[in-house]
Amino acid sequence: MKRQFGLIVVGDEILSGKRLDKHMPKVIELLAARGLQLAWAEYVGDVPERITAALARAFASGDIVFSTGGIGATPDDHTRQCAAAALGVALALHPEAELLIRERMQDTAREQGTAYEPDRADNIHRLNMGVFPEGATIIRNPYNKIPGFSVADVHFVPGFPVMAWPMIEAVLDARYAALFGHGHTVEKSVIVYGAMEATLTPLMQAIELAHAGVKVFSLPSVDHPQHGRHIELGVKGDAEQIEAAYQQLLEGLHGFDARLGPELVR
Repeated sequence: MKRQFGLIVVGDEILSGKRLDKHMPKVIELLAARGLQLAWAEYVGDVPERITAALARAFASGDIVFSTGGIGATPDDHTRQCAAAALGVALALHPEAELLIRERMQDTAREQGTAYEPDRADNIHRLNMGVFPEGATIIRNPYNKIPGFSVADVHFVPGFPVMAWPMIEAVLDARYAALFGHGHTVEKSVIVYGAMEATLTPLMQAIELAHAGVKVFSLPSVDHPQHGRHIELGVKGDAEQIEAAYQQLLEGLHGFDARLGPELVR
């Protein structure tokens, strides 16, 4: 069975519309560049019970999951604690994370021209950003050294794209290179004018029945700027599977009173 990839985006600011989610399009892009694709995504606000439930599903799924947001140390950051709760383990300051966070605090002091005070209250508080579920491994952050963490195949990164995206890319390349290209899906479709989806449904069902692993899709449009009212009808699946399915689709369409337009390959 192919490994699937999932994404969890945490944050009230996404659900309220204060910020637009940029993570899902970027994760799709990063996966596609490696011949992979996103199987599912979930958005959850800053509610511990919901975050814990989402993470419990992720850990139980066996999927490779990236979780963005909520790993800081402010009162509205709950992801680290919820990950521990979902796993049923304790939280602990990760030794390597502590070193990296202290390095960052020293860098900041030098940049500001002040003395580094390791026991100052705010610096002690910053160490909470390295408190992870027991058994976690760190994900290095090339932007400011404050790490994310992984537990098995669930990977936690900050909500800031400038930090999250290089960290996700690094995890993909370091841990999942053997999967690259194995999930590559090809789509072949044709623009159909003058047909109704209900009329085409038996043909779609017959193709899926005849070609295991191939999905047939229908994307109707009523006001497309180029094609006007039409249906984009196509098949998607592994490259070696879809050619025969697509030929069956084209042959089947000849039996309908419909005009065919451009063909598309993605």
